Amino acid sequence: MTSRARILVIGEINVDFVFKGCHAFPAPGHEVLADDFLMTPGSSSMICAMGLARLGNPVSFHGLLGADASGDFCLRALRDAGVDVSSLRPDAALRTGVTASLSTPHDRALVTFPGAMSELHADDVADEWLQRAGHLHVSSYYLQKGLRASCRELFARAKAAGLSTSLDPGFDPAQQWGSDVLEASSSVDIFLPNEKELLAITACSDLHAALRFVQNGHTRTVVKRGQQGCTSLHDGEWLDVPAYAIDAIDTTGAGDSFDAGFLHAWLRDKPWADCMRWGSACGSLSTRGMGGTTRQATADEAQALMRTTP
Repeated sequence: MTSRARILVIGEINVDFVFKGCHAFPAPGHEVLADDFLMTPGSSSMICAMGLARLGNPVSFHGLLGADASGDFCLRALRDAGVDVSSLRPDAALRTGVTASLSTPHDRALVTFPGAMSELHADDVADEWLQRAGHLHVSSYYLQKGLRASCRELFARAKAAGLSTSLDPGFDPAQQWGSDVLEASSSVDIFLPNEKELLAITACSDLHAALRFVQNGHTRTVVKRGQQGCTSLHDGEWLDVPAYAIDAIDTTGAGDSFDAGFLHAWLRDKPWADCMRWGSACGSLSTRGMGGTTRQATADEAQALMRTTP
């Protein structure tokens, strides 16, 4: 690994409509009010890519988008963040995905129209893009139905090209949690589920049991736990890193900014616990603003926050 390894993020593209401070979550036949609203770049993959770029990493992104207003918005956002979007080609036959993010002070709910994100396949990823990269990251495994079927093969191609790899499974809207994600994750170096996702994927009721279940001798797993920080089983030792105290405004995309912080440190060969701290710091700092990308951390901000806690 190298501190300047180009990171290739393969994933979904969509725009977020963020409703902040919802007075309640809507029930059928009822209307609720929100205190604020923002249109912002969305999708786990985009948020992670922009977070990595914000931290100073060279990042390339590939996904599918429509030749529509939402697609134009996302393309500009990625480009303005310093992400290489040279492979992106808006397609008039597709519609860019959209997510409505509804947040209360204590939780959030998402409604997503997948659009183009379902149409991406591993064959769409050119070998030359892999050859120019040092690391491959994939997010939202369950949302990317086209990519899901051949994700393991994509990771195998990346490994053959000498890349390190990481996978964030994301939530399964169908809540079927097929075992194929474990087969795909067995081919990656870093697996980045949150606690709810890992318990569902493994059908375990206990976090420690779930982490033991996914041990395969190769993949290393860190579990995101929101306000409880993160947990990992590393070299036979349980490691817990707390979340950092932040006056949170919106938690949308915090787990994706965690991924960015963790990978930023891991690609620089930082100790495992320090990588977890980087993830926790970047995830916490991202909650300072509405949406997943408006207040993502710089490396200096993350380091300053980590210095506040031993």
